[in-house]
Amino acid sequence: MSLTQVFLGLGSNIERETHLRAGLDALAGFLVDMRCSAVFESQAVGIKSGPFFNLVVSAFTDLPLIELDRRLKFIEADNGRYAPDRKGLPLDIDVLLYGDLTGNFDGLVLPRAEILKNAFVLWPLSLMAPERVHPLAGKSLAELWRQAQIDQVLAPVPFEWRGQQLTPPDL
Repeated sequence: MSLTQVFLGLGSNIERETHLRAGLDALAGFLVDMRCSAVFESQAVGIKSGPFFNLVVSAFTDLPLIELDRRLKFIEADNGRYAPDRKGLPLDIDVLLYGDLTGNFDGLVLPRAEILKNAFVLWPLSLMAPERVHPLAGKSLAELWRQAQIDQVLAPVPFEWRGQQLTPPDL
């Protein structure tokens, strides 16, 4: 069984702490060596809503990409993502990177374009894997963050999961 490193982006703008913790708990049930970035509060991008909490998860999986994505959709559904009367976005989980895969896989485009567009994805990703090279941009994530000209306000927020403080106080 070979393991593939994956990076996932998580976000929530309704009952943010509750939904992010539920998402992390669900992911911990089937991912290996899971690590979490700091948690950031950001204004909504592309939709009218309240502020989001966002973070990035690094982990390893033996699941094929499409099966992983299917499980993520189930976790989102369990948290009310697809409820007809939902308000806001309870939980969003996106595959940002899956190994070094690039291309379109049944509508899932990798690497995810938001890495280069959204501060709430690129900053935590660059903190977690600064030396990792973006498979299309050809630059390290730390270098991409340093060069980014993204006009988004982002603030680290204290966040605890399973007794561990995810956001360092000095960030």
